[in-house]
Amino acid sequence: MSGVPCGVGCQVGAAERESALWRRLRPRLTQYRKRGWSTSNPALHSIAWPSTGLGAELNAAFQRGEFDVLNLHWLGDSTLSIEEIGRLRCPVVWTLHDQWAFSGSEHYAPLPVDGFSGVVDHERFADGYTHRSCPSTEHAFDLNRKTWLRKFKAWKNPVSLICPSQWMADCVDRSALMGEWSRWVIPNPLDLQRWAPLDQAMARDVLGLPRDVPLVLFGAMGGTADPRKGSDCLLKALSYLAAAVNTWQVKPQLVIFGESQPEYPLAVGLPVHYLGHLHDDVSLRLAYAAADLMVVPSRLDNLPNTATEAMACGTPVVAFRTGGLPEIVNDGVSGCLAEPFDATAMARCMESLLMSPEQLQRMAHQARLQAERRWSSEHVASLYVEAYNTIVQRHG
Repeated sequence: MSGVPCGVGCQVGAAERESALWRRLRPRLTQYRKRGWSTSNPALHSIAWPSTGLGAELNAAFQRGEFDVLNLHWLGDSTLSIEEIGRLRCPVVWTLHDQWAFSGSEHYAPLPVDGFSGVVDHERFADGYTHRSCPSTEHAFDLNRKTWLRKFKAWKNPVSLICPSQWMADCVDRSALMGEWSRWVIPNPLDLQRWAPLDQAMARDVLGLPRDVPLVLFGAMGGTADPRKGSDCLLKALSYLAAAVNTWQVKPQLVIFGESQPEYPLAVGLPVHYLGHLHDDVSLRLAYAAADLMVVPSRLDNLPNTATEAMACGTPVVAFRTGGLPEIVNDGVSGCLAEPFDATAMARCMESLLMSPEQLQRMAHQARLQAERRWSSEHVASLYVEAYNTIVQRHG
């Protein structure tokens, strides 16, 4: 088979034949199944039960020749049950946007200990969620183990995996469930016309930001309360930065999007501007363009869009050397990487870049070039077509 497999552009949502009563009842059954369970891991947890009926509809559509490849993306409780995924009879590609596919019910493993970025025993997906690795907070009812065992039982026919980062691929390789499954490393695509540089002065004027001061941008997507996003590390880094630039005539300022101004604004020693929730790409592109640099302090992340979008808009990125971020930021070329999770090191990265407008300008140019080479829709689509064709041929 050559070219794009037919039906690859179709998008499928909820089951069409699901009754209104079952649609209301199913989430309640899901919550009932989780009763009596608690965890110290703040990540989202999904058990993907009971079945929705979508799996049967997809099998029937495949038999009718409506598509050649089914590409799964993010799945939670309400799309396909674990058992339905196991009953799919079509060629399946699964793009992994988090760790749920090879984990128990958790979408991300518990956070690593600060100061250590290696493989530690918090990754229960590596040992198959044994009783030995169960944290004391979950011993009464190990929902993660029960969910993992359902996957192990139901998924006897491996599917092909797309990992947006090598970090995610390494996690797959370490997993007890999918370590032997075939996988490709293909990044998420970007529309490089939508995400492109804009005049900085114009962007600042539109957003009501000051023109003649260095601006550091942070995206608090989902709020600053999510420990995985590392806002607490950022606050420490900004306090260190404020002390380091105390003698500067013009001090940097912080711009936050994705969160409205709280009753008590952040006290980091630097002025803070809140852009609130940006609901369209134009506003977000203006925010990227207005900043001198974007800081992404995540403790654990796959291939965060805020980092790739910022770079496509010509904004260098400062981040920790963890997760998929080293695959986004070319250290010293398109941004700066600090050792996990050293707030002082992150502050030094921001300080050194803000001290050198010429270096920032060179990095801005390199960031855009990198986006064009790695994340253009055309390039990523060609990688997907290659994977699709291989998978269809294997399926026979």
